[in-house]
Parts: sequence; structure tokens; C-alpha cells
Amino acid sequence: MDRNRTIRRNEFLPLAKLKTYKLRNYNFRLLILLIIICGLGIAIIGSANDGQDSRAVIKQAIGMIIGFAGMFVISLIDYSWILKFYWGIYAFDIGLLLAVLLIGDSHHGAQRWIDIGTSLTIQPSEFAKIFGILFFAKFLSVNKDRLSKWWFILVTAILAGIPLILIEKEPDLSTTILITGLTVIMIFAAGISYKKIGIMLAVFVPIAAAAIIYIQQPEQKLLDNYQLNRINAFLYPDEYDDLRYQQDNSVLAIGSGRLYGKGLYNDSTESMKNANYLSNEMVNDFIFAIIGEEMGFVGSCIVLGVFFLIIVECFLAAIFAPDMMGRMLCTGMAVLLTLQVFINVGVATELLPNTGIPLPFISSGLSSLISLFGGMGFVLNVSLQKVRQ
Repeated sequence: MDRNRTIRRNEFLPLAKLKTYKLRNYNFRLLILLIIICGLGIAIIGSANDGQDSRAVIKQAIGMIIGFAGMFVISLIDYSWILKFYWGIYAFDIGLLLAVLLIGDSHHGAQRWIDIGTSLTIQPSEFAKIFGILFFAKFLSVNKDRLSKWWFILVTAILAGIPLILIEKEPDLSTTILITGLTVIMIFAAGISYKKIGIMLAVFVPIAAAAIIYIQQPEQKLLDNYQLNRINAFLYPDEYDDLRYQQDNSVLAIGSGRLYGKGLYNDSTESMKNANYLSNEMVNDFIFAIIGEEMGFVGSCIVLGVFFLIIVECFLAAIFAPDMMGRMLCTGMAVLLTLQVFINVGVATELLPNTGIPLPFISSGLSSLISLFGGMGFVLNVSLQKVRQ
């Protein structure tokens, strides 16, 4: 009976470290939650296009199918075997980020995509988030006895800084800040001493304050004009109201949805979306405006509730992980999802400056969707190997 209820790794990838998993240990809760959030994403994208342009929906559905297939395969491969090649993962990450700077396509003043033909592009910075989690999950675990040594902290900062510099050069400041926060939290979660944390904060806070003052100067060279304008529009809304129209209309759309929303695929003449008042990026960065207007407060809470449960499942996988490597991997994915949801919703509700961070599993974009599915595949594998406590 048990033999029939097992998933044998070598049936899929014979080169991987052989292990046998029991089907009853598979995290079906997380799997169902991912199906729900992706299903909502496809419905919302279809509604954002008024149900007329099926290409965006088909593209997202194909990405979902590919992502689920990849996630399932990854979930059956021992993560500790894959992470033996962590330096190769790091090198591949750097190679992709260099490639986008050398041969990437430029859109709206940013060079963030690589054309792979048939009208498809990949965005390496989205995959860099997952590669970074994989690398530092292994790197920090194999060096756990050196975590509080200053030389090791410096080496870690250099390794983290190389891909961050390449991403910033695209330029993609929002993703740079996101990955910086993700990496810092992973380092803290790895067990660095509180004394070292206090010293680093004492150094970082004045530097950050000086940087904020510097970017306000007319001759500053740190940020591009459009990046500075977004920050100024957030800090001084009355002086830059013409630059806040995307966020202002997003807030109006969310508020107009009231309790239950106007309904997906609605043809209401009072709809901000139907009147073309929302940004062209409404299926990407401002997708939450569609959720708020068409699904209302209740629908928005349901979407955020599903995200909350997915993040909880990642943290639970971290708690019951068999080793530090698995714990760091799941923690990294939980933090990544938390930061992306917080930033995306924060931008749509004017709590944060305008950035280009997608809403996980919902915003249109194959690179984001497939890379996140890959990360969740690792979480599922860690869950399969959980230690009962």
C-alpha cells in the first residue's frame, strides 16, 4: 500500500540524489492556495482587458501551466542536492544580469529584458530574486560558524552587492531595494549576533539619512530624474500632483469599489477602468486597483488573505525544515512574498512611492510568475522532508 502512495525521485531525474517521498507528506494546502491565487490572477487580468483581448489571459494561463509543471518537478528533487551547485547558481545569475546589460532590449528608458524570440522576453532581475535566495540559503548555512565575523560580513556584502549593482544599472531601483531588504533579512535570520546588528544599524542609519539629504540636491548623481521625481511626488504631493495621477486614480478606483465591488467584467459607466482613468500598467504594477474596484473591500481582503496563508505555509515549512539550509530557503521565499505584496499594495494605496514591483502570481508577466513557481517548488520539497516536532 505504501509503495503505491510514494513518489519516487529517480522516475523523474535519475541524476538527482535518490530519495523516496510519501504522498501524504505533500503540502496540498500550499498547492491549493497557489491554484486559487493564480485562478484569481487570470480572472482579474481578463477583466482588466474587458474580456476582449484574450492574448494576455492565454499568455498568463500558459505561464501558469509551465510554472506548475516546473514547480512539481522541482518539488520532487532534493533541495540539498541542487544547492550543492550554489556557486554555479550564483555565476549563472551574474551571467544573466550581465547579458541583459549587453544584449538586452530597452523599453521606456530601461534595459531589463532579453528577447528570446516569438515575441517572448525574460526579465533576469525576477529570476535573480530566486537565485539569490538559493545561493544565500546554502552560503549562510555552510558558513554559520562565521556569521558574526566582520570579514565574513564584508564578503557577504560584496557577494550580495555584485548582482545588486548590475540590476541598478538597468536601471531598476525598486528591485534593487527589494533584493537588498530580502538579503539583509535573510542574513539577520541566519543568526548573526545582535551586537553586530546594532553596530551595523548605527552605521547604516546615518548613511541612509545622508543619502536622503543628498538626493534632494540639484546636482545629485545617485538617481535618475524619473526616480527622483517619484520620490519627490510622494514626499511633496502638492508640488508634484501631475506625477501622482497613476496613484491618485488607483486610490479613487479602490475607494469606488466600496464593500463588494462593481464586479469582474462589469460594463459600468462609473468604472475608473472602463473610463480609461487607470494606468496602462494596471495589469502589472497597479493590478490591485482593479481588485479594489471590481471585487471591493471584501474581495481585496480575500486576495490578501490567500497571500497571508501562502506566506504562513512558507514560514511553517521553515519551522519544520530538516536543516538550516531548508529553513533559510523557506524564510527567504516567505520574506520575498511579504515584501512584494506589501510594496505593490502600498503603491496602489499611496502608502509608498510609485515603484515597479508586481503583485505575486497575479500581475501579468511570465518571468515573475515562472520564477515564483520555481521558488515555491523548493518550499514544497522542504515540506516533504519536514521534521516532526
